[in-house]
Amino acid sequence: MTTRRGRTAVKTRRRGWLVVACALMLGLAGGTASGGALVGAAGGGWAAAQAPLDLDTRAAALPGAGTAGSGPNDGPGGVVGYGVGPVTKLPMPRYVSLRASRINVRRGPGLNYRIDWVFQRSDLPVQIVGEFGDWRQIVDSDGATGWVYHALLTGRRTVLVTEAMADLRARPEDDARLRAQATEGVVADLRQCRRDWCEVETDEASGWLPKAAIWGVDALELWPR
Repeated sequence: MTTRRGRTAVKTRRRGWLVVACALMLGLAGGTASGGALVGAAGGGWAAAQAPLDLDTRAAALPGAGTAGSGPNDGPGGVVGYGVGPVTKLPMPRYVSLRASRINVRRGPGLNYRIDWVFQRSDLPVQIVGEFGDWRQIVDSDGATGWVYHALLTGRRTVLVTEAMADLRARPEDDARLRAQATEGVVADLRQCRRDWCEVETDEASGWLPKAAIWGVDALELWPR
């Protein structure tokens, strides 16, 4: 859901939950978080900036920052484009994830552009569709686009569950053993993708999800290549 407060957009997202298989066998799939039947998967959501926070250049203080979401040849120059990134020479568009838990998303590639919204959740998948100097134009799961500082992105692949309830299975087959169920909003690390399925992992469980239930991979993508 998107609303507005002044000049900054506000995005909110319901947290996702992972129902582990042992809870399902006990008939607790429709329960609540009490008693540990439901295991939360890395909380989520976005929040508005109360002021123009310096969440762009602060990236230099993050562990491993500098080339995240780009590559060793990242530098000035470049334009928006498709095929190969003009700055990094990496494939574009390409999926990456958010490194920090608070990230400004700006109207253009620079600190002089206004902040349209602020991400308030790390690890969310986004897609890079443009490059200009140290800035990357990204698209999120809602289709919203904006520019973020390159060091606030990482090449680590994650996926976002977009179905109300997705079955996590032991093998990439519809009749494979059910390991867990994930609700909309769960974020998981991506391990590999086949034609119709992707293997994912969270702190609580791992298994295969249908591509149709997640965002963060292309429909025909086989990963790793």
